[in-house]
Amino acid sequence: MQRDVRQGFVFSLKARDNGARLGEIATPRGLIRTPAFMPVGTAATVKAMKPEAVRATGADIILGNTYHLMLRPGAERVARLGGLHKFMNWERPILTDSGGYQVMSLSDLRKLSEEGVEFRSHLDGSKHMLSPERSMEIQRLLGSDIVMAFDECPRTDRPRDEIAASMELSMRWAKRSRDAFDAGGEHAEGAALFGIQQGALDKEVRRQSAEALTAIGFDGYAIGGLAVGEGQEAMFATLDFATGQLPEDAPRYLMGVGKPDDLVGAVEQGVDMFDCVLPTRSGRTGQAFTWNGPVNLRNAQHAEDTGPIDPRCACPTCAHYSRAYLHHLQKAGEILGAMLLTEHNLSFYQQLMQALREAIADGALRRFSEDFRRDYRAGA
Repeated sequence: MQRDVRQGFVFSLKARDNGARLGEIATPRGLIRTPAFMPVGTAATVKAMKPEAVRATGADIILGNTYHLMLRPGAERVARLGGLHKFMNWERPILTDSGGYQVMSLSDLRKLSEEGVEFRSHLDGSKHMLSPERSMEIQRLLGSDIVMAFDECPRTDRPRDEIAASMELSMRWAKRSRDAFDAGGEHAEGAALFGIQQGALDKEVRRQSAEALTAIGFDGYAIGGLAVGEGQEAMFATLDFATGQLPEDAPRYLMGVGKPDDLVGAVEQGVDMFDCVLPTRSGRTGQAFTWNGPVNLRNAQHAEDTGPIDPRCACPTCAHYSRAYLHHLQKAGEILGAMLLTEHNLSFYQQLMQALREAIADGALRRFSEDFRRDYRAGA
């Protein structure tokens, strides 16, 4: 199955294994293999990594953040400097989120209206207005390859009528996002726009959201409003119906997920794209992910361990540095510790995605997933 997304964007499904999908997104800046994990480069940098090192882990695409970049250094400045790709020396695809979630979670004195969200910067208290139109403008100035529609993300524990009203507002904003994106001239011809399904954990509200998005028409569809504290069981229960409500022939993106076992379970349920700060944030706090579960390199048990973080990992950190040395770097507060652990974590995530792609291609995902969960829960 093949879907022409926009001029220069083509999504192709290559294989299926039950609900899981193996595919590719062809873009003007390169191929994105799916299922795909996108490292998060919030402020035009994947923390503790050079862009060329991020690419060496196997990443096909990274994520940038509209909210943070609009505040510093400013979207207009990035545009004057040649766009986000040139600015940060990353020539492959970039997805930018809309900024809506950060406005709701980070900013003070928010005022939500039909127009958008008026807020004060968490950096200096300056006042800003973020609307669907302004979000599209910022993402166009950045030169994003995959643009996200502007939406509101309510907490999952809010009353159903509030969740439904929030979803309906997001759908009105989705239509305005579509119109503003399409008015973007040359950028709109070469980029793609994804809509975002909302509705918390409610099947019917999410169905209504999916129908509204499909009627507007987007190049891909994100599942929003999960991984916000509801827990893995509730997230998987929602994915049981949410993915099937979205178009079959378009990429499906689960926003803000997640832990390695989250990724495996969501791939089984038909998700194609992911992003999460966890591998980079954990790398800065001494946690490494392995095929036998997470490891805290700050623990004293590693002080004289001459082995690698993970003997099954092919990354440069595991090839050249011991747990003992990484433990020392963590305890000493050395920057190199964060750099090496981040390199390992991002490499592990990309190795996991490659293994998932191979398992789907071979029709062996169930066996792979069972073996992965057994080993991952055994502990390192």
